[in-house]
Amino acid sequence: MSDSPEPEVGSSQNKAKSFVFRFITWALAAGCFYLVYNRTEKAAQRDGVTLIEYLANFFQGADWLHWLMLMIPYSLFFFLIDAHATWRVIKWFNTPEIKLSNILPIRASAYILSLVNEQVGKGAMSLYLLQRHDVPVWKAISSMILLGIVEIYQLLIFSAVGVFFYYDLVVEASTMLPLTKILGGVYLVAFLYFPFHILYFNGSVLKNSTLRDKQIFHALRQARLVDYVLVLLCKAPNLLGAVIVYTLALDLFGVEVGFGQMMAFLPVIFIAAALPLPFHAGALLLWTVLFPAFPEVGAFSLVMHTFFVSFNATIGLIFLPKANKELFVDSSI
Repeated sequence: MSDSPEPEVGSSQNKAKSFVFRFITWALAAGCFYLVYNRTEKAAQRDGVTLIEYLANFFQGADWLHWLMLMIPYSLFFFLIDAHATWRVIKWFNTPEIKLSNILPIRASAYILSLVNEQVGKGAMSLYLLQRHDVPVWKAISSMILLGIVEIYQLLIFSAVGVFFYYDLVVEASTMLPLTKILGGVYLVAFLYFPFHILYFNGSVLKNSTLRDKQIFHALRQARLVDYVLVLLCKAPNLLGAVIVYTLALDLFGVEVGFGQMMAFLPVIFIAAALPLPFHAGALLLWTVLFPAFPEVGAFSLVMHTFFVSFNATIGLIFLPKANKELFVDSSI
């Protein structure tokens, strides 16, 4: 009887922490939107028009037909590359017999769930591997963690290359934030951590540590340096494609941005988009910081992101019947 209140206390504490986290993220998102709104309104005032007229002129001048002809093939391309990289990792570290055709419908349907929460989408993949291939949930999640690590380092590597070749552009964009110092610090930390990551999970350092033995780190224990490189190469076409597509898309909206600027900045923007803020507010603000001469790119980024996730969800709807069959109908076979 004396133990019964404890779960209620724990539950109350979890709810309180969840509320505080949501409040902070929404407050930060509101701050980001306010800063973008403020910068865009000032640009509208300089042109002698209202904010609504300013944005309307921006969108009216866009070449929407060619934009769709650019975005639709890229979204399909992204899906195929993304599914292939996911399949490779699962095949290497979870179930060698799995086929790409098995992964396509599950990965596509996960895009629907990702509209609500990216982690829920990964959960669908773990559920499939458990039901159809008897892969423990934590081992499946370990593969998703490995993919996430590769995605982060891919963004950092591409950004570092862009900053190296177009350093002057980064300096020019450092009007609100000391971007060169911030990016340099991030690159240094990432560079120093990765060798330790490899050595720790293969057991070469901290040999008495038992943390690495948990199932959630299964894929990290199995992965060699060459595996990380191969996964990165599998995923790299998507980022290269994004740099090209965003450069061309901005031109269709009347914003002249060079390929070099996009190579240096877009990976950083994608990292900001991964922050747990509503509506990818971090990326929205970073667009206006990195392209101060074009504050309207904040609205452009919303259009790009909304179309991309919506079209990916549409792909998921097409594959949904097959995914449901894989997950539920045939699960007992």
